[in-house]
Amino acid sequence: MLRLTSLFISTTIMIFVLYTGAGVIETTHAASGKQAHSFVLKNAKGSKISLKNYRGKVVYLDFWASWCVPCRESFPWMRKMQSQYKKKGLRVIAVNLDKDKKLAAQFLKENKSNFEILYDSKGKVAEKYNVVAMPSSYLIDRRGRIRAVHHGFREEVKEKAEADIKKLLRK
Repeated sequence: MLRLTSLFISTTIMIFVLYTGAGVIETTHAASGKQAHSFVLKNAKGSKISLKNYRGKVVYLDFWASWCVPCRESFPWMRKMQSQYKKKGLRVIAVNLDKDKKLAAQFLKENKSNFEILYDSKGKVAEKYNVVAMPSSYLIDRRGRIRAVHHGFREEVKEKAEADIKKLLRK
């Protein structure tokens, strides 16, 4: 009985963290310097987009889902980052993980984007990146190397991620 209670509590905490983005985990060194996994995904128009197309740019790669509450907070911030730093070489790419594209479409009606939206309904790219929370973001330098990883989204993440973006754009 104790094992079942412990398992239930652990599962409940994990679901809460994934759903709310609470307990933000910032990993800025674990993946630092590793080559970003290449991928090709489709956008809403069905065009195939490759991460390799963005070599020479700083990429903020964000994984999100329609049910993710913190993702609703991250979209305005990502719009702001894209607008503010695009001329300096930043590109925001948001990868949706919903199995049903209609859910993503509804989310996007309510949460506008000025950046590339791609679809990974089978989660294969998310698996390559070891996505463990929603949203999960990977900051990739101009040479295609991961320089920072952020899980969840809160005020501290905004400040840290923007500082990381500025630092990479100066290089």
